[in-house]
Amino acid sequence: MPSTQALTPMVSPGKTTPVAWHHLADRVLDGGSIGREDALAILNSPDVELLDLLAAAWRVRHHFFGNTVQLFFLMNAKSGLCPEDCGYCSQSKVSEAEIPRYNLLSAPKLLEAAKTAAERQSKTFCIVISARSPSEREIDFVCKIVPEIKQQYDLNICACLGLLTPEQAQRLATAGVDKVNHNLNTSERFYPEICTTHTYADRVATLEACRSAGLQLCSGGIMGMGETRDDLVDMAMELRAIGVESIPLNFLNSIDGTPLETTNRLTPRDCLRGLAMMRLVNPSSEIRIAGGREIHLGSLQSLGLYAANSMFVGDYLTTQGQLPDADYKMIAEMGFVITRGQESDALPMPPTL
Repeated sequence: MPSTQALTPMVSPGKTTPVAWHHLADRVLDGGSIGREDALAILNSPDVELLDLLAAAWRVRHHFFGNTVQLFFLMNAKSGLCPEDCGYCSQSKVSEAEIPRYNLLSAPKLLEAAKTAAERQSKTFCIVISARSPSEREIDFVCKIVPEIKQQYDLNICACLGLLTPEQAQRLATAGVDKVNHNLNTSERFYPEICTTHTYADRVATLEACRSAGLQLCSGGIMGMGETRDDLVDMAMELRAIGVESIPLNFLNSIDGTPLETTNRLTPRDCLRGLAMMRLVNPSSEIRIAGGREIHLGSLQSLGLYAANSMFVGDYLTTQGQLPDADYKMIAEMGFVITRGQESDALPMPPTL
């Protein structure tokens, strides 16, 4: 049985142990897994070891995904008007942020957005609505538009529609939705600090309903909301336990008018350690650099691709992203290639950085 025993010691006061990160990578590549102590050690590691840590994460990332990068394009199909009180969200009922607010977009507008996604070399088109749960009309609309999008543009479809019942999840699967996004966002312990109108258990129940319907799961979280490093590790471990295929890691964009508007606790190195931890805890999952990357990673964005293998191209829900041409340039300069196909899980190992 694969070992989950932590490496001891990982980091000693006044003494760096960069070789330990490659020992972790070796264990993961041998079919083992890392434990809580290892994951916490990654988040607590000193800056001087950051490149060694990324080199270890890169070995694991390359084993499963080579030098490929998958692009996702997100469309906010219904903006604002949400009855939930998520403190990080500009679309929630407690937000005073100045954002566009509109009901469900028309089919022609969504098809035009899907066309843009295909033109930008995206593998997956993400349809998002702001809501606690989708209405019957909204579920009907998504189930009708998905086959049209897939027929015209050959895109994978990810739906993010809020809390779902087993019956709703099955309808989405039958319509051709490939995966559902429903982020855990943080740990079970910290969740009541960012939302009170639904629970962490509600979110897990939606993921379970989608899994039972045969849908792939896209679920991740947000760094920088005031959580502890233990909370980040708890979230990563829960995502592993659930077996999530796709993990977007967001970095809090503290939008004016939201309860977390003054929260800004991340450095670019924190973000890179978070990505590396998520990769080593969830080695074969697609790890996506998501919202806030332009703000918090800044000039270090490209280094994030040594741990992550996917990213959004274009704008986010209510905030602007980096221009697509800048993303293409960054990917090419890293020696990576954009893919819309299936990657091998048995690619040759690269040299270390």
